Amino acid sequence: MASTRLMTSSSSNHTQPTGLDKKTSAILSYALGWLTGIIFLFVGRSDADVKFHAAQSIIFFGTVSVLNIVLSVVGSLLGALGIIVSLAGFALAIFALVVWIMAMVRANNSGGARVELPFVGKFLAPYADRLAGAVD
Repeated sequence: MASTRLMTSSSSNHTQPTGLDKKTSAILSYALGWLTGIIFLFVGRSDADVKFHAAQSIIFFGTVSVLNIVLSVVGSLLGALGIIVSLAGFALAIFALVVWIMAMVRANNSGGARVELPFVGKFLAPYADRLAGAVD
C-alpha cells in the first residue's frame, strides 16, 4: 500500500531525467549546498523551477563558503582580535544552517515550484534567474 501511494504521488509530479520527481530534485539541489546546486543546475535543466532552486543554492552557499574562507584568513591574521571574527563566522554558519533547513522545507512544501530563499531570496532571485537562464 505504501508503494502504491509513493507511485501515485511521484507520477503526478513531473519526472526529471534522473528519474527523480520535481519536488525531490528541488530539495536535493540544496542538500550539499553549492555542490548539489551545480549538479542539479545541469541535471534539472528541463525544468525551470529545479534550475532556479539549483541556482539559488549555488549563489547562496557559494557566497557563504567564500565569506567563511575570508573570515578564516582575516581571523588568523588578527591574533587575539580574531576571536571577534571567529564569532562572526559562527554567526554566519548558524544563519546558513537556518536558511539551508528552511530552503529544503519550502522546496518540499511547494512541491518543487519556484520559491525564494528565506531572508535573502529577494536579493538573490535576479541572479538566480540569470544563472538558471544561462544553462539550457
